[in-house]
Amino acid sequence: MTFLPVGAPRFGLGLAALGRPGYINLGHAADLRDRRVDGLRAQAWAVLDAAYAAGVRYADTARSYGLGEAFLGGWLTARGYADVTVGSKWGYTYVADWRVEADTHEVKTHDLPTLARQWPETLAALGRAPDAYLIHSATVDSGVLENAAVLSRLAELAASGVRVGLSTSGPAQAETLRRALAVRVDGAPPFSVVQATWNVLEPSAGAALAEAHAAGWTVVLKEGVANGRLTTHGLTGHGDVPPPLAELARGHGVTPDAVALAAVLAQPWADVVLSGASTTGQLAQNLAALNLHVPADALRDLAHPPAAYWDARARLPWQ
Repeated sequence: MTFLPVGAPRFGLGLAALGRPGYINLGHAADLRDRRVDGLRAQAWAVLDAAYAAGVRYADTARSYGLGEAFLGGWLTARGYADVTVGSKWGYTYVADWRVEADTHEVKTHDLPTLARQWPETLAALGRAPDAYLIHSATVDSGVLENAAVLSRLAELAASGVRVGLSTSGPAQAETLRRALAVRVDGAPPFSVVQATWNVLEPSAGAALAEAHAAGWTVVLKEGVANGRLTTHGLTGHGDVPPPLAELARGHGVTPDAVALAAVLAQPWADVVLSGASTTGQLAQNLAALNLHVPADALRDLAHPPAAYWDARARLPWQ
């Protein structure tokens, strides 16, 4: 069940790389021309403007994305747009103090005091309630899906009209999602949205995401280009793009990221697919995916074992 306006593309813009000066996307160091607050705000607004002009009506942010919520809220107010669906997340706190070289960039706490603090912070930064509000990177071992106090508060938000859910990460995404699908508060399911990593290197959550979609949840997919591993940035450059992906891209006359995202859009249970573009040029390349036909299983042989994929992701440096 999607919550996009009628006619909007199944595409969204994620602000993880645009709300703070450091992130783990490959090539991020070269993407930001001005890392000062005003400079990064201007770049975020330029990418948001380009996305809106292209018809994109979903924006994703989080408390831990530096000033991502504030940048998005300021842009919405300045432009006067009322037709943008906004998703945000709670559970991580940004602690890098605008420093790329910080030892720690964000701290995870999935408890009631964090939720109680971050909900009003999100309201203030956005200037409105988000349409979707997610536990940020919920995992089975964090205990958040058994925390009665947290679940009760989230159920209250759901009753007020906010779509409540969770984002997932790590090799056990499917287990986490299935646990969330079974959660009930006073006999009713509080959750109706999931944001998960799915790309041609890491498709392991696919069956669970199909189950969530069949249950009426909105499925939002992130990291479709694997933090730059499926782009011309690669790990050491263009030569690292998997040959089948590079061949499809050449055949369609597009960049590899467009084909990677088209493969995500081809999944029948994908309601919204996020672009993590840091520049308007990257966004334009990503948006080419909307005009491509890539069979849902075209690149299935590129899948990595989940543990290996997430281990490689964990070793990407903040830049």
